[in-house]
Formats: sequence, structure tokens, C-alpha cells
Amino acid sequence: MSSEPDTRGELDEPGPIDYLVIAFPGSHLTGEGLPLLVDLVDRDIIRILDLTFVRKDQDGTVTAVELADVTGDGRLDLTVFEGASSGVLGEPDVAEAGALLEPGDSAAVLLYENRWAAPLANALRREDARIVAGGRVPLEDLLEVLDSLERLDAPG
Repeated sequence: MSSEPDTRGELDEPGPIDYLVIAFPGSHLTGEGLPLLVDLVDRDIIRILDLTFVRKDQDGTVTAVELADVTGDGRLDLTVFEGASSGVLGEPDVAEAGALLEPGDSAAVLLYENRWAAPLANALRREDARIVAGGRVPLEDLLEVLDSLERLDAPG
């Protein structure tokens, strides 16, 4: 008999759900990150629930943008993400994301499931455990602390 935990059916229950709002100042999108996002999906690390692009016009108007041509230049192909809409993100979410932007900027609003964490999350649910806090440490803050620690450890 195997001592490995039985994980059958766990992927039927979702892992933790996160969102990102990624601003593109001046609406400058190169698409460099898109293959990396596709790779995460292909490797079943994440599952995209919603992907919406928004643009804030110079007058402050915020609008959702069709994925087919976010930049308006006809070159950045986002059709691979068409249909990535669970319906969870709505107009209030678009407005909230738009409030974070400066006029002339665009943003991607990404809602995704952390598929890699689903087995752990499901095991914790079966144990009746609850995550009571979570968050993300900004990279700048982490680097600042590490630099401070390095200075403390430096001879002299």
C-alpha cells in the first residue's frame, strides 16, 4: 500500500484564487510577458478565470478593451486569451482597476486560480483548517530589507 496521499479528484475543487491589475503606462504593451503567461497555463500551474483589458482615456473615461487588439496597432495578438471570461469580473471591477490608472494608461485585469496549490488547499479543507490571512510582499520592500541586512552583516 502506498504512503502517498490520495489526490484523485482534487483538481475538481479549485485552488486559491488571486487577481492582478497590471498597468501599462502610456498603454505601451509589447506582449513580452504573454508567452510566459501561456506557459503557466499550459503547465497547469494557473488557470485563467478572467482576463480583461481596460483603458483610461485622457478625459478619465474608463472602458473595457477588446482582447483582439488592445494596443490598436494591429500587431499584438491576444486572441489566445479570447473567451477567458468566467463572468466573475464585472463593471465595478473594471471601474476599480481604471481608478488605479493615469489618463492614457491601460491595464490587464487577471483573475486566476493557483492550480499548483489545489491539492494543499483541498487537504487543508478536509482537515477543517482555514487560511486566516494572506498577502503579497512587494518586491521593493523585500529588496530593501535584504539590503539592510547585508549592510548590518558587512565588516567594518
